[in-house]
Amino acid sequence: MDGFKKRLSESVQLRLSVALSLAILLVAVLAGIFAFVSAFDEAHELQDDTLHQVAVLFDRQQMTLQYPEGQRIEGDDEESRLIIQYLADGKNATGNTDEVIPLPLPTDLVDGLSTLQIGGEAFRVLVRTTVHGERIAVAQEVSARDKDARESAWRSLLPFLILFPVLLLVIGDLVRKLFRPIASLAAEVDRRAEQELYPVDEQHLPTEIRPFVVAINRLLGRVAQSVDSQRRFVADAAHELRSPTTALSLQAERLATADMSAAARERLLALSRGIERSRKLIDQLLSLAAAQSAAQRPQATVSVHDIYRQVLEDLLPLAERKHLDIGVEGEDVQVLINPMDGFTLVKNLVDNAIRYSPEGGKIDLWVTLEQGTARLQIKDCGPGISVDEYARVFDPFYRCLGSGETGSGLGLSIVREIAQRSGARVELGFADEINKTGLCVSVWVNTATH
Repeated sequence: MDGFKKRLSESVQLRLSVALSLAILLVAVLAGIFAFVSAFDEAHELQDDTLHQVAVLFDRQQMTLQYPEGQRIEGDDEESRLIIQYLADGKNATGNTDEVIPLPLPTDLVDGLSTLQIGGEAFRVLVRTTVHGERIAVAQEVSARDKDARESAWRSLLPFLILFPVLLLVIGDLVRKLFRPIASLAAEVDRRAEQELYPVDEQHLPTEIRPFVVAINRLLGRVAQSVDSQRRFVADAAHELRSPTTALSLQAERLATADMSAAARERLLALSRGIERSRKLIDQLLSLAAAQSAAQRPQATVSVHDIYRQVLEDLLPLAERKHLDIGVEGEDVQVLINPMDGFTLVKNLVDNAIRYSPEGGKIDLWVTLEQGTARLQIKDCGPGISVDEYARVFDPFYRCLGSGETGSGLGLSIVREIAQRSGARVELGFADEINKTGLCVSVWVNTATH
């Protein structure tokens, strides 16, 4: 019960359904009582009219009466029978009950309808004077009349009893349908990616919830403005850092040509590596800012093999330092993606594969066509990523512990942003499913004919 009260206090839809149901129940009860009483009274009126018609029929047909002498007639029902007698014969009644006809009716009854107690039973009696001056009485037990009237009244309530639960179901369904735009709106907002901050269309929404949606749109606008400001700050800061970092790199290269001791050269090597890491971090920050940009980039038909070739041309020196064997497998596929986005996405994946592959290892770049979608796979022979970390590795600056490699933790973040903007899908897995080693990154991209 407490759970229902909590739901009732939290759900407008449930409160509306309960309120409408109670209102319908109250109206149905009042209408049912009125219908029952009306049908009951109408049945009595019809029964009184029957007594009158029987009296008129007796007068019109100029019938004569002969009282039964104990014999039973088939179909005679003691409870519902009508009794006709001469009013004057009431004084000749042999008993004080209705078991023997004539009934002991008072002989001084006036014409018309009246209710009398005879032998402990109530009777409805109609007295009429015929055209020949004879006074007749037509009587019927009140209990039988009431029973028939109640049955008739209950039958009149059957439509209420049948339609009431149907009406409750209809009301519940109508309330659900009326609240369906809100559920659809919630589902639409929930399906959005974190970067999709464009306003919600309120044109086809009910007037009652439109101010709420307008307020949400204003909030989305403020959030989008704040996010854009942060992105511009990151991009501007990375851009401003690029020039001094490049200058430091050039100065370190010039210093390396000078004569110096072995200890100084070792320290210079560490300084050069630090400068190179800083330069790569700045480049990836710029790439991440570009990938998160709300600006739409035109898509074009691009060859996957061309993307692989351009990436390998850039990263081949890194692969040669570790004596890695990099191969491209599968037939070429034309995909629909922005050329720069496709290059940046694959480059970050291959760069990660080179960094985490051991000396003399192997990296495979695959492309296959699956149900009209191109599947790009980059497999390495490194330690791989545990399943528990699959969701975390896409967060900016997150790095797996114990990898032994230095990096910024931005590569997979850039990949995810580009995939979301391009309508692609990224999935992680093991390159060697049996030994649970190596990383296999699969990217599904729409083909040019998709």
